Amino acid sequence: MSKRTVKKTMTIILSSIGAVFIIALASLLVISGIFESAKYLEPWQKTYSQKFDDPRIQLAAHGLLAANGHNMQPWKIRLDKDDPMVFYLYADNDRLPNEVDPFARQMIITQGTFLEYVKIAGDELGYKAAVELFPNGGYDEQILQASMKIKPVAKIRLTKDQPQNNPLYDSLFLPDTNRAAYQSDKLTSEQIDQLEATNTDVNMSIKIFQDKENIEKQGSYAMKSATIEAGVSRVMQETDTIFRANEYQKNKYRYGFSVEGQGTSGIMQHILQGLVTVFPSLNSGKAASEMFIQSTRTSVDNTPAYAMIITNDNSRSSQVKSGMLYSRLVLTAHRLGLVMQPLSQVLEEYPEMKEPYSGIHRDYASDGGTIQMLVRLGKPTKEVPQSMRGDVMDLIIRE
Repeated sequence: MSKRTVKKTMTIILSSIGAVFIIALASLLVISGIFESAKYLEPWQKTYSQKFDDPRIQLAAHGLLAANGHNMQPWKIRLDKDDPMVFYLYADNDRLPNEVDPFARQMIITQGTFLEYVKIAGDELGYKAAVELFPNGGYDEQILQASMKIKPVAKIRLTKDQPQNNPLYDSLFLPDTNRAAYQSDKLTSEQIDQLEATNTDVNMSIKIFQDKENIEKQGSYAMKSATIEAGVSRVMQETDTIFRANEYQKNKYRYGFSVEGQGTSGIMQHILQGLVTVFPSLNSGKAASEMFIQSTRTSVDNTPAYAMIITNDNSRSSQVKSGMLYSRLVLTAHRLGLVMQPLSQVLEEYPEMKEPYSGIHRDYASDGGTIQMLVRLGKPTKEVPQSMRGDVMDLIIRE
């Protein structure tokens, strides 16, 4: 075979390989839904709430952006029929992840994050939002899920007021969680003072740690609990059921997890989405467990500081208030150029997590308090995309 023939043959082979690659890539992008409009991101637009005339829905549209456990967005609202300035917030028990949150503690904290966003948005839009917790009494814990359906977490009464510039308002529209690596810079004393000042409740405390001993100890708890969780198949399966592999699924469900939660964006996001749609095993079973552990390792190895929210008791009201405090904390962090990520596994209350749960409470809440939140914080190394959000009208209880 002549050199010319060999060269021509190689050219044909390379061209064929290139064509196959392009076709495969294009197929993955189509499967990912690259041309699909991301309706699940519409609530992040500052103009989104302006589509509604009712101020209660306008404020709920802001509450929808709040941090929430497992991105389940477990909120329902009932508009008072007789008073156009009153509405009620309910915990949506249909969105309760029973395996990781068997006592609904994280779900009730999530009610508080919503309420604080409502209050902050109220300042900006010219409404004072007065919050009354459990106006119809507390839950019957023996029939918790049934009780959630009939008893509101909060009654919110609006009073027309002059719009006020709330310094935290613009931060409502930023992603609440950044799972990427953080810069190694320690927090300044001024930053710590401002973060700690977000708490004004004597029954709660914020503790910030950035010394080597506590960084290593809390990182160890995070890794141990992540390893335990990765090995509990029913927990990982629960997570898998709320994973949205592509744009079509994200637009259909608008809650749960997706690949951009790990910071993937742009063309790589769509390639990965296409791959996990075609090959679901890439994001389930052993692969998912290993990915989760590796993600936690990256977080732990690149964390300059941790923070805890600790309450004196573990009442439902304290859980809600800790969520309200967490919203103020993360929004203040944004203003200071910082980002945060909850490391919630060690605080979860299913049987396999008992040992590290008891250990971290023994080390950091030995006086009988409850650690409601453990988070890492620091300066980001990169921005992360916004996560899915539902339509605010889907929160309304139809009567």
